[in-house]
Amino acid sequence: MKYPHKKDVGAVVRKSGVTFRVWAPFATNVAVKGSFNDWSSDIPLESENDGYWAGEVRGAIAGQEYKYVITNGENTFYRNDPRALHLTTSAGNSIITDTTFDWGDDHFQPVPVEQQIIYELHVGTFFRPDPATVGTFQDVVDKLDYLAGLGVNMIELMPVSSMLMDRGWGYAIDYIYSVESLYGGRHDFLELIKAAHAKGIGIILDVVYNHFGPDNSLDLWRFDGWYNDDKGGIYFYNDWRASTPWGDTRPDYGRVEVQQYIHDNVSMWAHECRVDGLRVDSTIFIRNAKGYNDDPGDDIAEGWSLLQNITKVARKINPNLIVIAEDVGANDYIVKSVSEGGAGFDAQWDLGFPHAMRDVLRSNDSKNINLDIICNELTKRFNGLAFQRVIYTDSHDSAANGSARLNEVIAPGKGDGLFARRQMLIAATILLTTPGIPMLFQGQEFMEVGSFNDWRSIDWDKAERFKGITEAYRHLIALRRNQHDNTAGLMDWQIDIIHRDDVNKVLIYHRWKAGGPKDDTIIVINFGSQSFDSYDVPFTREGRWIVRFNSTWKGYSEDFKDEQVAPVEAAYSNGKINLPSACALIFSQDE
Repeated sequence: MKYPHKKDVGAVVRKSGVTFRVWAPFATNVAVKGSFNDWSSDIPLESENDGYWAGEVRGAIAGQEYKYVITNGENTFYRNDPRALHLTTSAGNSIITDTTFDWGDDHFQPVPVEQQIIYELHVGTFFRPDPATVGTFQDVVDKLDYLAGLGVNMIELMPVSSMLMDRGWGYAIDYIYSVESLYGGRHDFLELIKAAHAKGIGIILDVVYNHFGPDNSLDLWRFDGWYNDDKGGIYFYNDWRASTPWGDTRPDYGRVEVQQYIHDNVSMWAHECRVDGLRVDSTIFIRNAKGYNDDPGDDIAEGWSLLQNITKVARKINPNLIVIAEDVGANDYIVKSVSEGGAGFDAQWDLGFPHAMRDVLRSNDSKNINLDIICNELTKRFNGLAFQRVIYTDSHDSAANGSARLNEVIAPGKGDGLFARRQMLIAATILLTTPGIPMLFQGQEFMEVGSFNDWRSIDWDKAERFKGITEAYRHLIALRRNQHDNTAGLMDWQIDIIHRDDVNKVLIYHRWKAGGPKDDTIIVINFGSQSFDSYDVPFTREGRWIVRFNSTWKGYSEDFKDEQVAPVEAAYSNGKINLPSACALIFSQDE
């Protein structure tokens, strides 16, 4: 959708003062007042005859507070600026913000997608030195060395825009332009990005455009006094399309001003804030009123147009920026190019992957394990392309919403016990050896237990208690990124399941790029409870195959069996190994 672009909407700081511009098409009059005039009188704005009102307040400066005074007939409304970059609180006042920031010599570009390791975190609970307060951007900065040492090169932040509750997941957004003040506000957010870049880590930001706020308590609701059918007014649909699982708060994507409101937000994150990726929440509720796939009767055509424009705007600003969709429909067209009629996203979350891990690894009885489930996830593609999917064993969604973290599902009440630890390293091995973009969720690398919530910080004492498990993740990530120059095949998209034993529940697959020594990689997963002194492995080449990872190593946990697996001399592409029960092994060749 092409639309007339209105420039300088919001509060723009100039040498002589501040220009205010706001969209209020049904208002009779619009004014602004604030600390720049001691809130003493209304300063009128002039209609620009296109729904916008604008004016300059000379002498106004950054840091001062303000609100719009909107009159509609006999009614007067005091509203925060929908484009406010900072707020005292969501129920307080808008703050004039200077957008300049010293980026120093920051010219960071993320690594190519096939090398990316994402770590999803929630700022409020990731690291909280003071249990009485929420975590902050600075607290995340304090853990950047830890994340870089783990091998992470992309952090995905759950939403950081101003939210209605002081402790929340972040998806109940009321002002999409304002960075949550309790986290540290816009300046500290930019400092986090700058610091992450200096450590070689990119930032992916979750954004929410499928609804604004959970109910009608936000200022956008009936912003200028107009509404229809008891709905939300100019920013929202005022008919059946308004309905979402979070209230009647779906934005009206058919209004060009609402589309621009969202497009300009994408531009702000990508250009002014220099984020390296965007993850767009619940795209299925943008493109379909009921959140269904293949449901033409409820499709929202302009919602699909919005998704296409989001990806085009982001890519125009930064061609290297990755744009990820969360779309439960697993529809190939989400990640098909706009020129082919798709939405143009680079990748989408594979919601089936964590469920497959749960189905297979939760069972204490190997007879119940269905290898079909894992095989389907190993070879799954969107449009035939492996790196169009983000794969994970846990996320904020899969670890909550009536469920729990994978290790807690595996062993309820004993999520850090022996069985859970052994199974979690199998899951980690599959995650980091499957074609796709792997993502970890905060704390999984040191056996955080229970369900995700927005009030309890993850337990960093576990990082010491289960440092061996963290070391296993570090080793797996290093292999995934080919940091030892002996597993190049793990960075490519090619995979072949070369052995499947449905009786003993053993699965073996081959990963390769060009093939040959230091490239061909063989992964052996024994899901079963039986060990073997001699198990035939169909290695893809003759010669010596060396164990690069053994999940039973005692260094990962003192109570592991530490079952050594010797290097193998494969003849005629076959070799015999001793295969421990419930284990994951990775082999490759030096020459």
